[in-house]
Amino acid sequence: MAPRGRERGCALEADELLVRVAGGDQKAFETLYGLVSGPVYGLVHRVVRDPAQSEEVAQEVLLELWRSAARFDPGRGSALSWVLTLAHRRAVDRVRSARAAGERERREAARYGSGPAFDQVTEEVEAGLEREWVRRCLDRLTALQRQSVTLAYYDGYTYREVAERLSLPLGTVKTRMRDGLTRLRDCLGGAA
Repeated sequence: MAPRGRERGCALEADELLVRVAGGDQKAFETLYGLVSGPVYGLVHRVVRDPAQSEEVAQEVLLELWRSAARFDPGRGSALSWVLTLAHRRAVDRVRSARAAGERERREAARYGSGPAFDQVTEEVEAGLEREWVRRCLDRLTALQRQSVTLAYYDGYTYREVAERLSLPLGTVKTRMRDGLTRLRDCLGGAA
């Protein structure tokens, strides 16, 4: 099936742009980038599935496009087909690489036992120590400051909702919060 009018015009434009990009024309690359970046990302995302990885792979493809535009042969197909072939290959490479890395990690985990990774244990210990430090600092607040801070930061109430729950003026709650948070900051500053 032959391309329709507008699609054929875009394909011809991409072909011409890619030839100019091969000659180092940055303006042509900017225009070509606008034409192909959407289709490249869409194809890569269908293969890779992770949005962040897809963005990274798409950028790699577009960088490769700039570097290797001279390899494009208009006699063998359209620029868009060539670019999408580059994108598909790079996306498949990324998926294969991720699978291989996962396999290596599983083999290493099986080889050395199935206990939690050192980093995970370290993070759990550090998180426990940080929670304990926060508890100690909260205990140093006045009962009224602790109550306001706890309602706002642990129970998720807004300052206005804290004021309503405690039957206090909003200004009073804001003052308690400011003073309490200042004392917490000073106390927690010693933890760093």
